[in-house]
Amino acid sequence: MNAMAEVLKRENVQIVDACQDWKDAVHVAVQPLVDQGYVTAGYIDGIISNAEEYGPYFVIAPELALLHARPEQGVIRRQLAVSVVRAGIVFKEGAQPVHLLVTLAATDPDGHIEAMRTLATMFSDPASIRAIIDAKTPDEIYELFTRDI
Repeated sequence: MNAMAEVLKRENVQIVDACQDWKDAVHVAVQPLVDQGYVTAGYIDGIISNAEEYGPYFVIAPELALLHARPEQGVIRRQLAVSVVRAGIVFKEGAQPVHLLVTLAATDPDGHIEAMRTLATMFSDPASIRAIIDAKTPDEIYELFTRDI
């Protein structure tokens, strides 16, 4: 099993048509992790309050946000969630819409290093990001994340 398959369960991959605003997008993206007990609902609040304080620090590439907060803000177990928002979400006035939201729940600073390496490799190639955004089904997105790179 590759590093990504260990930290990304298929049920945490979703495609949604649209979200009302960036806060709604954070709720939608993190909710699968709340529903399955990987994070508390407070983790959503942590991401939102951090973004209100520091700006959208989690938008790391065009069309891509890596949603995360500190472990003590509600992480129970390590896991990722992946959400594609077809209509895109603007996190900052005038910025390009984000279509891919990857939520990271890390229990400590080092526990997710392997997964982060895989994500860094995937996301260094804009074509990889585009393939995920253009995927037709959550199963296809899951395959793109868990295949061996």
